[in-house]
Amino acid sequence: MCGRYASFRQAQDLADAFDVEEVTAAADEVAANYNIAPTDGIRIIVDRAHQDVTESVQADDGVRREMHLARWGLVPAWAKDPSIGSRMINARSESLAEKSAFRKPLQTKRCIVVADGYYEWQKREVPGAKKPVKTPFFIHPTDDAPIAFAGLYSWWPDPTKGADDPDRWLLSATIITSPARDGLEKLHDREPTILTRKNVETWLDPTLKDPGEAMAILGLPAPALSWYEVSTAVNSVRNEGPELIRAV
Repeated sequence: MCGRYASFRQAQDLADAFDVEEVTAAADEVAANYNIAPTDGIRIIVDRAHQDVTESVQADDGVRREMHLARWGLVPAWAKDPSIGSRMINARSESLAEKSAFRKPLQTKRCIVVADGYYEWQKREVPGAKKPVKTPFFIHPTDDAPIAFAGLYSWWPDPTKGADDPDRWLLSATIITSPARDGLEKLHDREPTILTRKNVETWLDPTLKDPGEAMAILGLPAPALSWYEVSTAVNSVRNEGPELIRAV
């Protein structure tokens, strides 16, 4: 799974790295965070088809790449309240097409969640201890480029707010996970699905509607990753700062 990660680059740096044309004010104002947890605000990037209406003539304005701020934990449009999102911070790649919460977003609402690295806890058996000891590791791209987690997003209409209320719509997202590989299985049996720059283009393409083709992208080779042990200070969501990613 992916339950904690770090994102400390400036919004414009991420926009430059992923060719983003428009950064919303909310996404631009997010401060660096070395210990992002479920239900926190997270930056996502989407490709959206736009139309420009000028002098009553509707013209296709093409596809625009945008960066938005979303809540971590997908809230389906049909949910009664947003609390369900806390149980949907991750989506297993193997069952995306089967789950009602993810089936439609897989076809029409794919995104990437941008990050600099993430944390995973390795369980170690210690003689005499009743429970395994969990050791945190920081995992990041070997070339230190920003990460593109494959994700899905959703807009949820708050039934307690009027149709003209700008706060009526909640944007939320989930990070897709896959079986761990390339040595990461020594830390945990699953890992967040990370896309290469080439695969980001295909994943975000709004003309791609076939769920099978979309899922095939998730099985393609991922960027090389490196990892090292970090302080157990990251175990608490109350702790935050660059010291959390320093090797011990």
